[in-house]
This record gives sequence, C-alpha cells and structure tokens, in this order.
Amino acid sequence: MKLSDKIRYLREVEGSLRGLDRAMTQQEVVRAIAEESKGKTISQSYLSQLESGARPHLTNTTRLLLARFFKVHPGYLVEDPSDFQSELRTSEVMDDKLDLWIVAGAERFGRQDPELCRALLAIAHHADSRRCFLLLEAVLKTPSLLDRLWAVLHPAPTAAEELKPTRKKKASQ
Repeated sequence: MKLSDKIRYLREVEGSLRGLDRAMTQQEVVRAIAEESKGKTISQSYLSQLESGARPHLTNTTRLLLARFFKVHPGYLVEDPSDFQSELRTSEVMDDKLDLWIVAGAERFGRQDPELCRALLAIAHHADSRRCFLLLEAVLKTPSLLDRLWAVLHPAPTAAEELKPTRKKKASQ
C-alpha cells in the first residue's frame, strides 16, 4: 500500500471520528496538528505532496508528528514494497485494503451522487465491510428481496401525508 493512500485513508477516518461525516481536508489536518502538537507543524503543501505521491517518503520528525496526530504506529506511515507478499496475511490487512478501495470510490462520487457516497462510506466504516458486500450479494440473488427491503426501509408517503397542506409564504405586496 502506498503512503499517499494511507494518509488519505487516515484523513477519512479522522474526519469520521471527529463527527464530520467526511474526510478532514488537508488544511483542517494542518490546523489541528498545530493546535494539538504544541507548536510543531506541517505545511499543507508538504501534506499535499505526500498525498499526490510527489514526495514518497517522510522525514522521521514528520512521521512521528503524523503518527501521533492520527494515533497510529510510526511504522504504518511507510510505503509497502511493491512486491510485498506475506504468507501470514491477516483479515485486518485485507479489510484495510477493501476499506481504502471503498473510500476511494466514494470520493469519486462525492459531488455527483452524495447518497451513493454516504452509502459507500458507511460500508467502509463498518467493522466488517467484506461481510456487507457478501450480504448485498445474497440480497441480489434472492428474487424480489431487494424491492421488498427497499419498500420496508424507504416507505412511500401515505395518502394522508400527501394531503397535508404545505405552508406557503405570503407574497409581499
């Protein structure tokens, strides 16, 4: 996994943990680090270079600063070798990769389809996102279950609700 992907993922998680329902912006991260690190700072341009991949490595000082801010081990903030394969792969590593992939997909749809973006982020933030997809597959394979679930979870307005008068502002004369 690339360092740039890890930092984007950490911004997403940190935004969620802080109740933003979105990734923290790079500028928000910079400000929060300055406030929480007692004078130690990182520039937004440096963070941008790390995320874009223009700067593939961190200085040790910056690695420790970011690790402390995001509450991860400093060893997490290194780029994995491209041929890195381990026989002892844990489900957590696989879940992290799946979650990163989902977050990246959500970012692509953020402006065009906010509902889809929220749904993808909800899956990425779930403790077992793999299981969410397996459940979705089972729902889709069961005839008409999707439509029945949709009707239960997103009921159409009743006739009484449709007949409720709506308040209109009086036109000023």
